[in-house]
Formats: sequence, structure tokens, C-alpha cells
Amino acid sequence: MELDRDLKSIQETRNLVKAARRAQDALQEFTQAQTDTIVNAIRHAGEANACRLAQMAVSETGMGNYEDKCFKNFFASRYVFEYIQEMKTVGIIREDKANRIWEIAEPVGVIAGIVPTTNPTATVIYKSMIALKSRNAIVFSPHPSAVRCTNEAARVIHEAAVAAGAPEGSIGCISTVSMGATNELMKHPDTAMILATGGPGLVRAAYSSGKPALGVGAGNPPAFVERTADLRQAAIDILTGKTFDNGTICASEQSVVAEDCIADELIQRLKENGAYFLSPAETAKVSPVVMNPDNTMSAKAVGKDARTIAQMAGITVPDGTRCLVAPLAGVGKDWPLSHEKLTTVLAFYRVADWHEGCERCFQLLKAGGIGHSLSIHSNNEAVIREFAMKKPIFRILVNTPSTFGGIGATTALAPSLTLGCGTWGGSSVSENVSPLHLINIKRVAWPIRSVERPAVEPLAPCESIAADNPGLDPDLVQEIVARVLKAVNSGGR
Repeated sequence: MELDRDLKSIQETRNLVKAARRAQDALQEFTQAQTDTIVNAIRHAGEANACRLAQMAVSETGMGNYEDKCFKNFFASRYVFEYIQEMKTVGIIREDKANRIWEIAEPVGVIAGIVPTTNPTATVIYKSMIALKSRNAIVFSPHPSAVRCTNEAARVIHEAAVAAGAPEGSIGCISTVSMGATNELMKHPDTAMILATGGPGLVRAAYSSGKPALGVGAGNPPAFVERTADLRQAAIDILTGKTFDNGTICASEQSVVAEDCIADELIQRLKENGAYFLSPAETAKVSPVVMNPDNTMSAKAVGKDARTIAQMAGITVPDGTRCLVAPLAGVGKDWPLSHEKLTTVLAFYRVADWHEGCERCFQLLKAGGIGHSLSIHSNNEAVIREFAMKKPIFRILVNTPSTFGGIGATTALAPSLTLGCGTWGGSSVSENVSPLHLINIKRVAWPIRSVERPAVEPLAPCESIAADNPGLDPDLVQEIVARVLKAVNSGGR
């Protein structure tokens, strides 16, 4: 019976959190060296199993492609490790001698890790690594469409961590998945924090659970191409970012906004690299395949390659087509493809100049993606600065694939698969999430100054104030109060 299954899933979740709580008590006492040994073991296990887990993820979810998921798993292992390996997360992590302050790291406690179907195995590797680096146990809730591969990733990483000295239960994963189990995990008394990656509904549930949560907002990154850009490289970068793992990274390009004076050449460059530009009739066929009537993404199209999308829409595209591009004239509900599309479909806009391009990008971000990311292809630093100062986003990625720049693969941003969107996008953080977001910091402070009190004149007695102020007539005050009360009682007349 379904009821029995739900009860089983909730009980399993409680058992996992209980085990994680025991592990947490032990992790609390680990040294930096012990912690780093465990994280290094997670790194090696992630790398060694990157391709096997990638194959499992593609087979189970039907999203993305094998080669790119191999890289995702490798990125979550090697890139994240190299960024955090020297990071201090135990004991005194900073000593400010000038201001006489010590900063001491403490783990936040058991973490609930919500895993998306688009990046099921890479997310487990990444979140396990940053959780254990900050001495936190973590329990994962898989997406229903990625239960097997998510559990396998958690099993592999947990075994490696335990072999390196981590306590049993440090990394857990729900195998009997249900919404009740996810809610139990998020609201359990022993859960200290939620690390949520997934659809808007799950992220909202995390924030409304009553627990501290780190979640991400929707991404709808425009790619603005300015007249000084290297158009050959811009075309390569845009299609590289958009087609990586069939568009399943939330930082991937969603629209191209090109200045009219270079638009034709850019279109030709995009075509040379596998872009197929849709006619208005073809756009009308593709739109309902990719988007639902309410302008949310259709699950059946997420992470599919361009030829599959074309077949679903009943159109024919040339061999070698990597991405479908829809020229659009507007943004919003009447233009479905102007919204976030985690698949191999791009919108394309022409604008007169960078001023109009700036406004078009703002419209696209306002339609979905405030706070997330924007890429700009330009060699004009003044224009780049204008975009950076005026756009309501926290990642401005210059002359790089938006996907790789946003997650920190090609930039110096923290390598991460959880990209905060700040309060503008409904997130509690505006940067890429790292182990430093999973620690509490207590501070030891010594005095650095004495308190100086200003000279204060003695306050005169109340009687003296009244006596020195002939305008303060008690009878007049009473008369005014009586008139006001009378007006109130008579309805203000």
C-alpha cells in the first residue's frame, strides 16, 4: 500500500538523521588534519567513479550526456577539492592581532541535502565534500527520477569517507523517496540546516521549513554580445555553455542579445558552430514542446539534445545541429522561450546599441533570473562596467561560457554547484556556496579602546520646566483632549 511506503520512507529518514546526529557528535571533535584526510578521500572516490556515476545518471534520468556528466563529477571532485583544501575550518581560523579578535569555526550540525534530477551525482559529491570539510554530517533526499544514481553516489562517497576515518552515518541518503520523507528530513529536530538545490517549489519549502536554509533561485542568464567582441570566440563560448550537458546547468545561457551592427556576423558564426535558427513557424512548434502553458519548463524537454527536441516538435534539422535558436521580438508571457530553458534551445534578440541591450537584458532577468547570472562578450571595459553596475545579478561573466564561468570552472569564483541569488532572487546568500557557509563563527574579543562619556548638563526638574514654559496650560490641554474625544465619538463630524 502507498501509505505503508510513505511510513517506511519517513521511518528510514528518521533513522538516517539519528545516525547522522551520532556522527555529528564525533565530527565535532575532529582536527583539521583528520577533516582534510576525509575530504581528500572523497575527492579520490569522486574522481575514480566519475564516469560510472555519469553513466548511471544519464541512464536513469534521461537528461544530459555521458561525457559532460563525467566532467561534472570530476569538477565536483577535483576543482572543489583544490579550492577548499587549504581552507581553515577547524579551531581558530583567523586571528586579527591588530583588533585583538579570534575567530573560531564551529560546525552548523546535520545538513539536509536536497538533490536535483539535473545534477544528481555531482551534487552528492560536491555537497558531501563541503559538508565534511566543515565537520558536518549530511543526509540526502534524491529526486524521485534519480534515486538509484544518487544513492550509489552517496554510498561510494560514504565508504571512502569512513575508510579515511569518518564516523558511520556521516553521509546518508534516502532510498525510499517520498514528499513526506523530504519534509521529515527538512523539519526533523536534529536537522540544523538545509542545503537546497532543485525546483522553485522545493526551495520555497526549504525556506519555509523553519530551519536555516541555503537555496538558489531560478536562472535565466542572457548573453549580451557587444560590437567590440571577438565574434568567433563569442559564438564558440555561447554554444559551449548552452549545450554543456544539454543545458542542465542553471548558469547556462538562455538568450543571446546582440547589437544589430554585428548580429548578422554573429548569426553566421553561431551557425558554423552548430546552431540552427528556427523560422517563426518552427518556433511556434518548438515552444509548446519546451515550455508549459504557464511558461515553466516542460520536464520532458529538460536536458535533451537539439535533435531530440526537433523530433519532438516535428521539424527537421541538419546533421550536426547542437542548439536550436529562436529569434524573438519580445519578453514575457507571450514569448514562452524568453524564460528559463534547461535544454538546448536559445532565444535571440537584436538591439540597436548597448543601451537597448542593457534594457533587454533587464527585461529577461525580470522575467525570471533576478540575482543569478549574466554573461557579456565585449572588449569595452566602460560598457562592461555599466552592465556590472546596473544589472540586478550577482555574477557578471566576461568573455567566457556562462555555464563554466558561473560555477567557477573558468573563473576565480568558488567552484560550486549551488549558486546563491541573494535577496533579489529569494536566496539567503549571493555567492557560490562553499564550506565557509556551513560553519558558525564564534569570536573572542579583547578591549581595544576605553569608553569615553560625553559631558552632560544636569536635567532640570519637571516642575521647573513647567514653570518656565507659560504655554503649557493644563486647563487648555484638558479642553483640547475633550474636543478630540467628542469628535471621535461623533464619527469625526
